[in-house]
Amino acid sequence: MKSEKASTIYGELTFNKTRMKERLSKVVYEKLIATIENEEPLDHSIAYDVAHAMKEWAMDNGATHFTHWFQPQRGGTAEKHDAFISYDDDGEIIEKFSANQLIQSEPDASSFPSGGIRSTFEARGYTAWDPTSPAFLIKAEDTSTLVIPSVYMSWTGEVLDIKTPLLRSQKAVKDSCFKLQKLLGNRLAKRIKVYAGPEQEYFLVSKDLYDTRPDLHVCGKTLFGAAPAKGQQMEDHYFGSIKDKVFVFMEDLDRELYRRGIPAKTRHNEVSPNQFEIAPLYEEANLAIDHNLQQMEIMKKVAEKHGMVMLLNEKPFKGVNGSGKHLNWSIGDNTGANYLEPSKSPLKNLSFLITIGAILKGVDKFGGLLRASIADANNDYRLGANEAPPAIMSVYLGEYLDAILNEIEGISTFTENKIAHINSGVQNLPRVSKDISDRNRTSPIAFTGNKFEFRAVGSSQNCAEPATILNLILCYGYDYIYEKLIKMNGDVKTNAFKLLKEIFQETKHVRFEGNNYSEDWHKEALKRNLPNAKNTPIALEYFLKPETVELFEKYKILSKRELHSKIEIKLESYVKIREIEYKTAINIAKTMILPATARHLTDMAKAAGAVASSGLTSKVLIDEVKSLDSILSQIKNNTVEFEKTVSECFSEIDLHKKALKIADKGENGLEKLREAVDTAELVIADDLWPMSKYQELLTIL
Repeated sequence: MKSEKASTIYGELTFNKTRMKERLSKVVYEKLIATIENEEPLDHSIAYDVAHAMKEWAMDNGATHFTHWFQPQRGGTAEKHDAFISYDDDGEIIEKFSANQLIQSEPDASSFPSGGIRSTFEARGYTAWDPTSPAFLIKAEDTSTLVIPSVYMSWTGEVLDIKTPLLRSQKAVKDSCFKLQKLLGNRLAKRIKVYAGPEQEYFLVSKDLYDTRPDLHVCGKTLFGAAPAKGQQMEDHYFGSIKDKVFVFMEDLDRELYRRGIPAKTRHNEVSPNQFEIAPLYEEANLAIDHNLQQMEIMKKVAEKHGMVMLLNEKPFKGVNGSGKHLNWSIGDNTGANYLEPSKSPLKNLSFLITIGAILKGVDKFGGLLRASIADANNDYRLGANEAPPAIMSVYLGEYLDAILNEIEGISTFTENKIAHINSGVQNLPRVSKDISDRNRTSPIAFTGNKFEFRAVGSSQNCAEPATILNLILCYGYDYIYEKLIKMNGDVKTNAFKLLKEIFQETKHVRFEGNNYSEDWHKEALKRNLPNAKNTPIALEYFLKPETVELFEKYKILSKRELHSKIEIKLESYVKIREIEYKTAINIAKTMILPATARHLTDMAKAAGAVASSGLTSKVLIDEVKSLDSILSQIKNNTVEFEKTVSECFSEIDLHKKALKIADKGENGLEKLREAVDTAELVIADDLWPMSKYQELLTIL
């Protein structure tokens, strides 16, 4: 397929501003844009015109159905398709899409997890149009459907999705930031914006090899697999030359993303063989996260078209790089100012330092909550491993910015000259941060020039959850600073520097400029009393702490009841994922590994017997038979033992205790079984081994 200019096809499958201008009257267009860009309430009088224009545009592009597209708490996205048909007054079929159908829909909610908020027989749930994220078309061959990004709630109004808390947290950030900016004398800021840009890591594997692996099929990851002779130790894949087949896939992928209006910018080889990364231009957070969810679906389809399977599991292969999703996050306003970017303006630099202080204050208070926001069964395998920051939440600022904060901490009296000196130092930060201050790839929360990069997000996860928590801890920090400043007498800017001095001193223990992988840091973090949740069940406890409930309720993000339901859903998901993995592992061991090992043992025993019948004795063959018999016994014994452990773990009634048992005994049992199976893989004949091996999966496409 011949490449097309991005600008030519960009957004052709999206009901964007260009389509709106073409299809809406000027009055309707301006009212809709006011809702999208200026946060004005939707004028319901325009809903009919917007619905009609969307329908006509969609049908002109082959659409026959529409769907409200939402983000249930089970993960992923959901959709129910309805045709553009209705009866006219004569009972004849006509194509119709009403204003009410645009604004609201009613999918069956009975089978979506609700965490006890509602009974299974209470099936009514509602989706509501989110006009800030443009509608788009999904296409499959000659079929198209109009997709309307939406929020999702129960009949009684409780939150059932992941998007609603994000939207609420963005409003909270805007309110907290706006009042603080007014106090500082900023009269130009009229609208506060939160930006995001999720970098997406992923693996590609051959479809033919994938089809030999039940664990990849069922779990999205390998449960067994001996380390390959050549993994990533040569470090020759990272930023290396892209193979032709992958290059064609990437080109095709970019084209499909551009058609959907998704601004894919960067593509490259990642650390592990057959691992890659794609990164976008930054957008407002809600849109960026919607785009990332669309992108993951598009990537799967394009990979399949090219005879490959895309793996988004956080740790599909043991011993090599896991896959994350680095959430780049920042805040600014309608003037173009980025509050995480230094400037020549003293006011903007004060805003920059205050935003840094607010984030440090928030991480100090709610670092455990950030860890909880990215906790799930698969990310547990990744955190602290290759290319993944550990579960300890600390902030990396870089040498130069760290020195500026240390300087502010040490100033006894703030004068105009000293403040000007600080401002001058901050002004130089962009150049210095890029040329001198390195990017700390081991830090979970790293300042990278004009944004923070939250590196602990898992590759398959919805960034809305960690973005919501980043927004909330910023709100907490901003409001802490605001409440302190309004009680202080004198010049507000001088007072701000005095307050920042206190904050930088109080939060110094969450700043760390070194290697987060080192054992010394783990010991040091313990001394600093930083939270270090080793697994998901422990991490999720942070959501239920009184200060967390208070935080969510203060900013009207989720009620206590909704928070408890969210954690129950997450624990249920953790338990179910582990149950599927354990059952799959036991099945593979019984039906594939044990028979393969037995066949090899039989072959060796026959060879030893044949040698013996000829009057010779082969110590090598005898030792080989004994060794294989020992391996077979070990696999069998560990399988039986693991089955007992699984039964014990899942017999626990209390959900949280069950999850804790699984995280401890269950995981240890699976690891013991894996060790035995991986040992067998290294000695069983290639033609007898029933699954493709790591060396093939990581090198062949």
